[in-house]
Amino acid sequence: MTEPLPIPELLDEWIHWAQWMSTEDRDQSKASDFLGFSEFEWVIREHPEHGWNAILAVLNDPRAKPYIGMLAAGPIEDLLGHHGIQFIDRVELEARSNPAFAWALGGVWQCQMTDEIWARVQQVWNRRGWDGIPA
Repeated sequence: MTEPLPIPELLDEWIHWAQWMSTEDRDQSKASDFLGFSEFEWVIREHPEHGWNAILAVLNDPRAKPYIGMLAAGPIEDLLGHHGIQFIDRVELEARSNPAFAWALGGVWQCQMTDEIWARVQQVWNRRGWDGIPA
C-alpha cells in the first residue's frame, strides 16, 4: 500500500469489518476478507492526517454508532499513541466542541501514549457509560 483508500471507502471497509467483528458466530476463516482493520491501522501509522479525518468521518456516520468502542480502542488510541504530540491540540478542541468525540475518548486506554498526552486526554474525555460508569 502506498496511498490510503479515500475516506468514504475506508469508512465503508472499517464499518464492514466492525460489523463482522461484532457477530458472535463469525467465521474466522473469513478474517482476511476484511481489510478495514488493517487499512485503518496502516493509515493511522503512515498517513496520520488522513487517519484523523477518517476518525471524524466514522464518528459522523450513523452506521458506526454501535462500533464506537472499537474506534476508541483502535484508531483513536493508535493515533494518540503514535502521533499524540502532533494531534493532542486538535483532540482537545474536538472534544470540547463535539460531545460524541469526547464520549469516544472515554473508551481509550493509555497504551503507547506518553503520560503527558494521557493526562490531557483525561482532561477532556467523557467516561459516562464506559466501564460501568453511570451514563
